[in-house]
Amino acid sequence: MGIPARRSGGGVGGGVVGVDMLSDRAAQMREALLKSQSITDNMVSILGSFDHRLSALETAMRPTQIRTHAIRRAHENIDKTLKAAEVILSQFDLSRQAEAKILKWPHEDLESYLQAIDQLRNNIQFFSNNKSFKSSDGVLNHTNTLLAKAISKLEEEFKQLLSSYSGKIPSSHSHSDHNNTTENSVYTTPTLIPPRILPLLHDLALQMVQAGNQPQLQRIYRDIRSPVLEESLRKLGVEKLSKDDVQKMQWEVLEAKIGNWIHFMRIAVKLLFAGERKVCDQIFEGFDSLMDQCFAEVTAGSVAVLLSFGDAIAKSKRSPEKLFVLLDMYEIMRELHSEIEALFRGKACNEIRESALGLTKRLAQTAQETFGDFEEAVEKDATKTAVADGTVHPLTSYVINYVKFLFDYQSTLKQLFQEFETRDDSTSQLAVVTMRIMQALQTNLDGKSKQYRDTSLTHLFLMNNIHYMVRSVRRSEAKDLLGDDWVQRHRRVVQQHANQYKRIAWAKILQCLSVQGLTSSGGGSSVSADGGNSSGVSRAIIKDRLKTFNIQFEELHQKQSQWTVPDTELRESLRLAVAEVLLPAYRSFIKRFGCTIWRKTKPLTSLANGQNVATWQRRSLVFSESRIVDYSIKENIISPGKTEILIDNKQYYKFLGKGIDMISLIKLYTEDGKIVRHEDWWNKKPLWNRETVKVPLVGRITEATRRASMFATHVLMGFGKDPSM
Repeated sequence: MGIPARRSGGGVGGGVVGVDMLSDRAAQMREALLKSQSITDNMVSILGSFDHRLSALETAMRPTQIRTHAIRRAHENIDKTLKAAEVILSQFDLSRQAEAKILKWPHEDLESYLQAIDQLRNNIQFFSNNKSFKSSDGVLNHTNTLLAKAISKLEEEFKQLLSSYSGKIPSSHSHSDHNNTTENSVYTTPTLIPPRILPLLHDLALQMVQAGNQPQLQRIYRDIRSPVLEESLRKLGVEKLSKDDVQKMQWEVLEAKIGNWIHFMRIAVKLLFAGERKVCDQIFEGFDSLMDQCFAEVTAGSVAVLLSFGDAIAKSKRSPEKLFVLLDMYEIMRELHSEIEALFRGKACNEIRESALGLTKRLAQTAQETFGDFEEAVEKDATKTAVADGTVHPLTSYVINYVKFLFDYQSTLKQLFQEFETRDDSTSQLAVVTMRIMQALQTNLDGKSKQYRDTSLTHLFLMNNIHYMVRSVRRSEAKDLLGDDWVQRHRRVVQQHANQYKRIAWAKILQCLSVQGLTSSGGGSSVSADGGNSSGVSRAIIKDRLKTFNIQFEELHQKQSQWTVPDTELRESLRLAVAEVLLPAYRSFIKRFGCTIWRKTKPLTSLANGQNVATWQRRSLVFSESRIVDYSIKENIISPGKTEILIDNKQYYKFLGKGIDMISLIKLYTEDGKIVRHEDWWNKKPLWNRETVKVPLVGRITEATRRASMFATHVLMGFGKDPSM
C-alpha cells in the first residue's frame, strides 16, 4: 500500500501486484465483518439474558414498592390529621379566650368584647361545618349558650349607654323667642347624643341585629328615646288637649295657645324631630327598614299630641275670628310639609305623613267654610248698636279690617283655594270672595240705614260708610284685586248719597229763602231792593220768613251738630256743597228784601245768624263739641248818621278732648243805614294778628275759622272787600 505506482509504461508485472493487494485487503475486510457479526450475536445473546434477569428482578421488587407507597400515604394522612387536630385545638383555644372575655361586662372593654362575640360566631360556623368531629354538637351547644349570654349583656350595655347619654334638647333651642321662630329663621339640628357615643351604639345595634334580636332592640330604643322626646315637648310647653278642652276655652286663651302651637310645630319639626332622625340614622345605619321603624315608634306619640290640638281646632265650632288663626295653622303646615315628608320617609312612617297631610286639608276645609260663614254673618248681622251721629258703623270698620288682614295672607289663600279648585286662577277666586264680602256689607248697611227716622241722616250714614270702604280699598292691596271699576262705581254711590243728604236736609230751610209765596199785606210799608218801592211784599212777611229761617237754622244746627263726617276731605267737600246751595240763596234773599226791615230796625239777628251759617258749617264738623256760652249786641252812636254795632259772643269748643274758650267780636260801622266797614276780632285781637298761630294746630284752625267767618259775612251781606284788609 505504501509503494507508489510508476509513471513510465505500466508492465504486466506491475498490474498483478496491485490486484493482489486489493484481494488481500478485501479478504481482510470480510474477515473483520465476520468477527463483528459474531460479536453482535454474542451481545444480543447477552442482552437477552439481561432482559430476562431484569424482568425477574422487577417481579421480585414489586411487593417492596407496594409497601413503600403505602408507607408514604400513611405519612401524608398522619400529616393531614395532625394539621386538622391543630386547627381544632386552635378553635378550642380561641373559644376559651373568647369565653374569658364574654364572662366579663362589655363596658370594661367594649371593642374586645365585640371581637370575642365575632370569634364565637366564627367557632359556631366552624363546628357547624365539621359535624364529623365527635364533640361538635356539644361544642356548638356550649358556644351558642355563651353567645346568647353575650348578646344579653350587649342589650344591657346598649340600654345603659343609650339611657345615660339620652339628654333632652338644649334649652337654648327649646325656649327660643316666639318672634324669632319664623319661616326664615336658621335652625341648627341639636346634638342629642355625643358623637363619640354614636359609633358604639351602632356597633352594639349591629350585633343585636345579627343575633336576631331586632324586636328587643326596637323595644329598648323606643322605651328610652320616646319618653325623652315627650318630656322635651312638655318642657317646651306642649299640652295634650282634647276637643272638649278646646271648646271650653275663652277665645283670648285659645288664641294664645294657637300661637304657641305654631311655635311648637316649628321647633318640633325643625329641631326635635330632625335631631331624633339624625340620631336614629347614625345608630341604625345600614338597616333602612329598622331605621324608619324605630324613628316612627319614637316620634308617634309626640306627633299625635301636636296634631290632635290642630285637629281639635279644625273641628271646633267655626267663627269669623278663628279664620286668621286657621290660616296661620294652615300656613305652618304648608311650610313644614316638605320637611315632614323628608323626616318621616319610608313605609313605617306612612301613617304619620298621612296624619299631617290630613290635618292640612282639614284646616283648609274649615278655613274655606269660615269664609262662607263670615260672608253670611256680615249680610245678616242684626247688631242693634246704632250710630246716632251717622258715622262709620263698627261693623264696617270690622269688615274692612278683616278684608285688609286677608290680604296679608294672599299667598296662603291662593294655596288654600288650590286645595279645592281645579283651575289655576286662584287670584280671581280671592277677588270673588272679597267682592262677595263687600257686597254683603253693603246689603247689611242698607238695612241698618233704615233705622234712622231722618232720611237725610240715612244718606249721611251710607255716604260715610261706603266712602270708608272705598277709601280703605284704594289705600290697600285690595284695589289691585277689586279693580278701578269697583272703586269708581262705589265713588259714584258715595256722591249720590251726598247729593241726597244735601237735598233732603236743606230743602225745608231753603224754602224759607224762596220768593214763592211772598205777597204784600196791609199795615206795612214796602220798598224795592234798591230802597224804592217793592212789588208789595210786607215787612211782616219778610220778618216772619227770616224768623222762621233763624229758628229752622238753629234747629238744624242743634241737630246736625250731633252728626259726624269723620273723613276730612269728605267733610270739606260736603260743607262746600251745602254752602254752594245755601249761601247764594241767603245772599239773594237778603239783597232783595234786607232793606225792607233794616231801614228802621237793626239788622243784627240776621247778621249774627249769617255768621252762624259759616261758623256752624265748620264748627260742627271739625269740633267734637261746640256751643255759644254768652251772646250780646250793642249799638253805639258815633255821630249823626254813623253808628258802631258790636256783636260780642263767647264760644266753647272741644278739640281732641281739650276744651277751648274763644271770644268773638264783630264790629260793624254804618253810615246812613249802610255797613261801610267790618272788623272781626277774636280773643280781643284783630283778624290779621298772627299771634294765634303760635299754637300750631289749634292756632291754624282758629285763624282759618276767623277768616272764614269774615268772608262768609261779606258774602252773605253782598258787600265789598273790607277796607282794612
